Amino acid sequence: MSGQVIQPAMRGVLDQALSGESVPNEALATGPSVGLPSVNLMAGADSSHEVAASMERAREHVEHVDDSSPGSPGSPQSLVVTDRYAFAFDIDGVLIRGGRPIPHAIEAMRVLNGENNPYIFVTNGGGKTELERCGDLSRQLGIEVSPGQFICGHTPMREMATHFKTVLVVGGEGEKCRHVAEGYGFQDVVTPGDIIKDNQDTTPFRKLTAEEYGNSRARNFNEVEIEAIFVFADSRDWAGDQQIILDLLMSKSGRLGTRSDTFDEGPPVFFSHNDVVWSTSHELTRIGMGALRASLEAMFKAVTGKELKTTAYGKPQLGTFQFATRLLQQWRKDTHGIDSPPDTVYFVGDTPESDIRGTNEFNKTSENTWYSILVRTGVFRDGTVPGYAPKMTVDNVLDAVNYGMKREYAKQLTADIPAGSQERDVFAVACAGATSGPTELVAVPS
Repeated sequence: MSGQVIQPAMRGVLDQALSGESVPNEALATGPSVGLPSVNLMAGADSSHEVAASMERAREHVEHVDDSSPGSPGSPQSLVVTDRYAFAFDIDGVLIRGGRPIPHAIEAMRVLNGENNPYIFVTNGGGKTELERCGDLSRQLGIEVSPGQFICGHTPMREMATHFKTVLVVGGEGEKCRHVAEGYGFQDVVTPGDIIKDNQDTTPFRKLTAEEYGNSRARNFNEVEIEAIFVFADSRDWAGDQQIILDLLMSKSGRLGTRSDTFDEGPPVFFSHNDVVWSTSHELTRIGMGALRASLEAMFKAVTGKELKTTAYGKPQLGTFQFATRLLQQWRKDTHGIDSPPDTVYFVGDTPESDIRGTNEFNKTSENTWYSILVRTGVFRDGTVPGYAPKMTVDNVLDAVNYGMKREYAKQLTADIPAGSQERDVFAVACAGATSGPTELVAVPS
């Protein structure tokens, strides 16, 4: 496993900070920052020689740690810290937009792969098998992505296959979502096309194409009870899909063609995520599955007068982050031989309402630290105030990777300096100035 490298620019910043020289803003990783040293570093002129001596000892400590660490070919001396942290990335708006890589995304992956950093992808997107999504992402970013490091919005739904036999699966292109559900172990998977094929009057304004008719499976739905409804991906036909879902919700025990007197006998509805908007190739955000969920709930109340309770997976649901934790630990074990969770997971996302909210909430109960980083390349835009505040906001995913890595350098470099010492305090201030932006100073544990 290769070690993390203190880049020359970073080393220059540390040297300047430790020598007491001012650090120009352009040399900082993410912008200017202001911090106050502890009281013992704010002594008067009589003790100035003690402060100077502490600074010199801190500099010597850096030289000792750096020179004693193994180096990588053609690079400065390194610190091995990859067993301490990992990254998790959203995809749309962070790495990909409209099917094309976002600027700096390929370089960010190159940096991580060059330093042998573990990372996973956690996206609310879906509609394809994890293997197919990995193939798409591999081609887009020019790297090898394994299903072992990939979570779609509907991936955790596989655990529901043992609870329901006959299910309606909605969304996506063609028969792909049916194949995903069958791959998860669902025994009897129905699509809206199957229902329309059985009774073409179900959706007055939608008629199946010849291809759709051929792919749809013939059966008599008067004899079928649908036990659950799963929206795996964004609907391609809101009107038709919502009509069929409403018919089932108002039915007796999921049997089409029936009507419940109480409107509470229908099957449960599960959505793979709840993002109301998402980032595409269009210059403005587009509505997503969360909008479909809101529309369905509103229509159900308009028709029945009752509230509809639905369930959403994906971010910001804590179950998705728990699933991600297990996946990341297994991926680290399989590929890096590290059989333990990382101390810190840097989650990089573009949507405050899902990526940042979920990361922050999960961090409150997680045994390790989940650290939220918001990028400006997707849903979030400058000039707006995020509904859920990240730990750090940066321009793009490469800045996010560099920030997380430099923050880890700072933590590792101070690990062996005695707690409470002047050297540690001086170095904490130096590292904070070298690695933080306008919203945060790096906290170096005592």
